[in-house]
Amino acid sequence: MAEREKKRSKYRLKNYNFKLVFYAVVISILGIAVVRSASSGETVSGMFSTAQKQVMAVGIGIVLMVLLSFIDYHILLKYSWLIYLLNIGLLLYVRFLNPYTFMGAKRWIYLPGFGTVQPSEFSKIAVALTAAWILVRIRKRINNVFFILLYLLITGVTAVLILIEPNLSTTLEVIWGIVTMLFIAGISWKWVVGVLSTLAVLIGLFLFTVYQPDQVIFQRLEARGVIQDYQVDRINAYFFPEDYPDEVYQQTNSVLAIGGGQLSGKGLDTDDLESVKNGGFLSEEQSDFVFAVVGEELGFVGCMILILLYVLIMVEGFRIAARSPDLEGKVIAGGMVSTFAFQTFVNMGVATMILPNTGTPLPFISAGMSSVIGSYMMVGILLNIGLQKSRRHSILTFYNEGEEMALGDYIPVQVREEKSKETDQ
Repeated sequence: MAEREKKRSKYRLKNYNFKLVFYAVVISILGIAVVRSASSGETVSGMFSTAQKQVMAVGIGIVLMVLLSFIDYHILLKYSWLIYLLNIGLLLYVRFLNPYTFMGAKRWIYLPGFGTVQPSEFSKIAVALTAAWILVRIRKRINNVFFILLYLLITGVTAVLILIEPNLSTTLEVIWGIVTMLFIAGISWKWVVGVLSTLAVLIGLFLFTVYQPDQVIFQRLEARGVIQDYQVDRINAYFFPEDYPDEVYQQTNSVLAIGGGQLSGKGLDTDDLESVKNGGFLSEEQSDFVFAVVGEELGFVGCMILILLYVLIMVEGFRIAARSPDLEGKVIAGGMVSTFAFQTFVNMGVATMILPNTGTPLPFISAGMSSVIGSYMMVGILLNIGLQKSRRHSILTFYNEGEEMALGDYIPVQVREEKSKETDQ
């Protein structure tokens, strides 16, 4: 055990994934430029402007990324319960004790002079670590109903606390991560098929409710406080945009801005009078609808370059997960990258009107110190997992040593041969 820990602590610079760092920093630099343009006409309240906060967030994020990249992720797993309880405490404080409210929601802790901190952005990391800790310990019983429910109950507390802030988009991101990690840990395909079948039925029921004349089910859920009236309006606006012009106003203007950029865009800090951004037709253009600013000012080319950078980050992240030396690393890396991909898709989907309107930041770009710092912390943990790969190997060279071992809990053939030699001796 001591020898294994010693090997883990010896990191080699050649294994440091500088490509992942490069992609994240390039996106951040682009984000600073876009946020500066989007917030150029703001009235500064506090010590720093939005663009200055963005620069600070990137700086803090990079420092934390480097620090976390050299902290053994097994140490983080060891203290995952402490991290999880701290996360729960912050979410409880934000919802029930914190006096700060913005637009009817209690999601932030206000820091005078600096702005706000959003604990739910760091919940994704806390849930990933806690989920990995649990899944590794129940992997031999991962298809047992009791242990599945126990896993969902423990990790789901975070999702519920975020939902009642209310913050539906981040709730969905956390749930996506929880479910994805369960799949990576090796749950039976029977469960996967069963869940997908149930989901298909629920989608059918949802569409039936949407197209019901009186939408009785929605009314009952509203009356019981399960969903908010604005959430129902956004759902209806997606399916019946002509009846809810006020609800689709932002998304319509976002699509116009992206289309107006055409091939090469109008340029950063454009003074074009026909600019959707300059005309004040977008709100939260520096955060939730920042992709619209990218489309308008950098055009189709800029959007494609940005999307390519995100894809490259995901590719590197999944590669790290595939080469992880143990199941813990696979689950953490896979869950974090899946959540990152889901968040990116949702933000761009809302901006292009593919999805109903919901506020979620675009990683590394949207204004918001919590989002930027949280994204860099995830990258730092991914880098550490990548540093601890023992050797490159293919899934074709793996074998399953135990009858009930989980998917991903494999041992390289080389290790099997070494074990055989030791036994012969």
